[in-house]
Amino acid sequence: MKYITLLFALAITLTACEGPQGPPGFDGFDGADGVNVVAQSFESTVDFFAPDYEVLIDYPANITVFPDDMTLVYILWDQVPGNNGGLVDVWRLLPQTIYTNFGEFQYNYDATNGDARIFIDAPASTDLSQLAPGDISNQTFRIVILPVELQSSTLDVTNYDEVMSISGLQQKDIIKID
Repeated sequence: MKYITLLFALAITLTACEGPQGPPGFDGFDGADGVNVVAQSFESTVDFFAPDYEVLIDYPANITVFPDDMTLVYILWDQVPGNNGGLVDVWRLLPQTIYTNFGEFQYNYDATNGDARIFIDAPASTDLSQLAPGDISNQTFRIVILPVELQSSTLDVTNYDEVMSISGLQQKDIIKID
């Protein structure tokens, strides 16, 4: 009987023990529970003007960019016939260098967490006043914000379709701004 009483007392003692509360759990990427971090994209069609040949594109208000996110800018380079009829857009990652009979120039960009500056750059020997209207007018750019969680060493950022696939973005997700 002593053993049963001792065993019973021991069982009650062990189940009634309570230690200090542990640390709070992780609240997600930006501190809020249940936040789903996703890639975001928007597009803008712009014109470049002398003497700076640059445009500043502010991100739409509903796009948040964190310090470790990757900003990629693509230029609409061409449209080619698709397999099912119609045209398919061909996107190229900036920078893109163009060689002409008056010299070379480059579409390039820099970005912050609030805007992207897209500009035409060239060596001093290139006379940008000779740029054709097709080089400076109605240029369409797509800006893709890729969260750090989606970045990997195997991702080919020059492949627009691969970036869109890994990010889960579709044509309907692209925000158009002008």
